[in-house]
Amino acid sequence: MALGRGLRYFAHMSLPSYRGRALVRRHALPLLAVVLLTVVAGSLLRLYAHRQALSDLRGETLRIARQEERLLSSELQRFRLLPIVLVEYPDVGDALRNGSVEAAARLNDKLRGLAERTGAPVIYAIDRRGRTVAASNAGRADSFVGRDYGFRPYFRQAMRTGTSEYFALGNTSHRPGLFLARRIGPATAPDGVVVVKVEFAHMVQAWASDAGQTLLLDDHGVVVVTTDPAAEFTLTRPLTPSAKLAIRESQQFGTIALRPGPYRIAGGDATDREGTRYIVGVTPAPLPRWQLVHVLPSMPALKEADGWVRSVTALIAVGLIGLTLLAIWRRTRAERAAMAREALEEEVARRTAELRATNDQLTVEISERIRADQRFRAAREELAQANRLGSLGSITAGVAHEINQPVAAIRTLADNARTFLSREKPDKAAGNLATIVELTERIGSIVQEMRRFVRRGTHGLGPVSLEAVLDGTMLLIGDRFRTAGVALERPRGGALPRVVAGRVRLEQVLVNLLQNALDAVAETPSPRVRLMVVEHPDGVELTVEDNGPGLDPAIATEIFTPFVTGKPDGLGLGLGIARDIMTEFGGVLETIPSSLGGAGFRLRMRRA
Repeated sequence: MALGRGLRYFAHMSLPSYRGRALVRRHALPLLAVVLLTVVAGSLLRLYAHRQALSDLRGETLRIARQEERLLSSELQRFRLLPIVLVEYPDVGDALRNGSVEAAARLNDKLRGLAERTGAPVIYAIDRRGRTVAASNAGRADSFVGRDYGFRPYFRQAMRTGTSEYFALGNTSHRPGLFLARRIGPATAPDGVVVVKVEFAHMVQAWASDAGQTLLLDDHGVVVVTTDPAAEFTLTRPLTPSAKLAIRESQQFGTIALRPGPYRIAGGDATDREGTRYIVGVTPAPLPRWQLVHVLPSMPALKEADGWVRSVTALIAVGLIGLTLLAIWRRTRAERAAMAREALEEEVARRTAELRATNDQLTVEISERIRADQRFRAAREELAQANRLGSLGSITAGVAHEINQPVAAIRTLADNARTFLSREKPDKAAGNLATIVELTERIGSIVQEMRRFVRRGTHGLGPVSLEAVLDGTMLLIGDRFRTAGVALERPRGGALPRVVAGRVRLEQVLVNLLQNALDAVAETPSPRVRLMVVEHPDGVELTVEDNGPGLDPAIATEIFTPFVTGKPDGLGLGLGIARDIMTEFGGVLETIPSSLGGAGFRLRMRRA
């Protein structure tokens, strides 16, 4: 709020006046001090954030390195047990000491099964002369059997000290791995050496799931296992002359020329050839004088820290600017108050005049809308009334026939009753008179239904019996179907539900739909019209279907639009009025595919 007030104050000062220029000069120094203070705060925050980010990154790098070292130790421990177990195999001593062919064959099978169960790439036994007598890959093209490995350091050291762990490229497979060797027999009369080779492809895959790169360094600083292909078999420090000679004589890395690695490591930091900086985490590896190194780029952490610094500096700047503007605003309160009061009075006067004019305009528009709505409702009711009267004209002949039949029957029954009375047969005369009473009630119901139909409808809605609506509709239009010879199927056997509607207007909708169906099947062989009622938990559906030619595709989508009709002499108002009536009921009138092959209409209404 203070910032907004200060900005409005400077907007007032921007007027080309001597007073405004003087105020600007007077308050320029505090704003300059705010800028300098913000710059200093941002620099200190950046220094702190970078130190904290690098500290956190060092901790994360060391944590990952130790986690990967534990994984490596677990893997090596599993394979270190194999040479110890193999010492107990009796065939090992027989094959190495006596040169037994049968023992060597049995040992090949045992070594092969053991390698398959443990996942070791190869397990083999070397006699005291350095010749391989049995191997898990015996019988294959890359078999070690018969090869001389007496020159290998791991063989010589195991014969001398009892055990050896040596990393090198395989002479046959040319795949790097760690050779775990153990002597068989006493040092004074050794039988030979058992060797298990360990490869690190699965370990590298596991390490690759961690952020950054992992390097496993041997005792000479050579990267022997890594997640970075560019760093494999590279140097992290220069080799001593003795180390170069030992590597060359043992053919430890075959023909690979060891070159300087992509990472220049100095303490806890490192850089690559492109100058990218890294944080280094170092932990001892589970091999003598070996190290496991993990590097993480420092730039992402520093960028995240810079983002935090920018956010905090922006908050500090906003706070300082707000406090400065608040101070300026308080120092010039009287002048600003007078200017604001004057502007407020002018604004209030202007807004009051605008609101008064708007209110007057809205009052006129509301009155016009009310009158327009009243005229619309009256016109719609007049149109519906005209539609009912027009429908009545088309059904008058049928209604007259409905009345003429009972009238003719009454006359015949009256003549018969008079004859029966003259013959002193009062019982038969009474039966005729009772039938006459029933026929007059029939005529009365027809006349009452016509009077109800032509009466100007009201907008009241309420529960209406669907059975009564269908009966009333049949009184009005049923004779037309009988005269035309059109089969009209309606629901039978069971009480129909009550719906929310107005009876007269719902009958008007049904009369319109049934008259349209009757006209549609006029030239159809075996004409049929069907009325169906389907109840749902939330409503009732009444369907009117026929087997006529169906709706014209050219007007099917606009059939409810006023003055759109498929009849040569039609006005196109009936269906539009019917849909409006259903909308007032809270229902829907829509077209559907007819199961009889013609046109179909569905009325969806609320259950009472």
